[in-house]
Amino acid sequence: MSSLHRALVVAFVLGLGYSITLSETSLVLLSLVWLWRLFDGEHRRGAPWPLAAPMAAFVAVTVLSALLSGYPAASLLAAKVTMLAVTLYVVADALSGTADADWMLSGLAIVAAGAALLGLAQVSLCPQPEPTQGLARWIFHRCDRARGAFSIYMTLAGVLSLVLLTSVPRILPGPNLRRWSVPVWLVTVGGLAATLTRGAWIGFASGVLAFLPTSRRGRWLLVGGLVVLAVAALAGPRNLSRRFASMADPQDPSVLEREYMWRSSIAMWRERPWLGWGPGGVKREYSRYVVPEAVKTRTGHVHNTPLQILVERGVLGLAAWLWLWIEFYARAITLLRRLPAAAVRERALVAGSLAAVTGFLVAGLAEYNFGDSEVVLVAWTVVALPFVVERATRTAALARPAD
Repeated sequence: MSSLHRALVVAFVLGLGYSITLSETSLVLLSLVWLWRLFDGEHRRGAPWPLAAPMAAFVAVTVLSALLSGYPAASLLAAKVTMLAVTLYVVADALSGTADADWMLSGLAIVAAGAALLGLAQVSLCPQPEPTQGLARWIFHRCDRARGAFSIYMTLAGVLSLVLLTSVPRILPGPNLRRWSVPVWLVTVGGLAATLTRGAWIGFASGVLAFLPTSRRGRWLLVGGLVVLAVAALAGPRNLSRRFASMADPQDPSVLEREYMWRSSIAMWRERPWLGWGPGGVKREYSRYVVPEAVKTRTGHVHNTPLQILVERGVLGLAAWLWLWIEFYARAITLLRRLPAAAVRERALVAGSLAAVTGFLVAGLAEYNFGDSEVVLVAWTVVALPFVVERATRTAALARPAD
């Protein structure tokens, strides 16, 4: 990795934990370097273009849906988060090999732990009443739930869950164990718990379970760890234990409200089944379809990523979105099976990425995390890791002398 790439990646990773402005600015600069390198014909031929077909299909349907929505300008503006998919290609290009990917993940783990510590400080030191001015107001605003430097706790939860799952191989017994990662990982788990975000908790647990088939050591440690975390949550502070127990309560007000949103969104989809209402359509049209039982009569999203895509981009958009993830799993799992047991670092990067994407998609069944810029930036970064490994493995095979 060049010194320019390294500096920009450092800024990008720092931004992922603390500042969307810094991360997006760094991403723009990395994109310019990537585009400049594409002018080199030799580099263009070797440039990584993973998931190109489903990605192109999803972007095309998004644009078409926006143009036909009746509000083309507003819909195209609302679709800007889709453009963050360029992160996949920029990160895959910037990381020249598995050593770079491993180094970036170490930085991301440390940054996430720092964000978690800030969130834990917010919750544990939360003053009453909240400060009304200055830095104290920024830190402790809505401090009943950890949010770190983000505007809302769900964003911090989504970021921490992705980083935790990608880093799971580093805390298990075996050659990939990093002793320093264990306390860093536990602090980050504490930050995730302090967000009180149930969807992220379920996604995290699902990602850990998805990691089990890829783990040759430490399976019982992972299962036991989940049990310990569940018991600790039930025995912990009252707000944490009540929040955890409410996941099994179908009459919980927020669970019911999600059900009302999903019913309302299905009614919206039935009117425009193929291309939907266009990006931003839920915010514009939801109030006309809301069911009578609902408390919220206006919303920008329906707390479910597949449903949100179905309503705003129709069946064609949902099909392209599902194709994207199906191809990711097919490529990553195939690569993992091909990698020899001795390729410890490579296997850890691929398995961690699979676990993180699983957690991200499961969490998206209870929230629209695909529309959260900060979370999506981390998600596309994690998606890039198997393709960095794939390219490095292919390059090493080509460089190996023939027998």
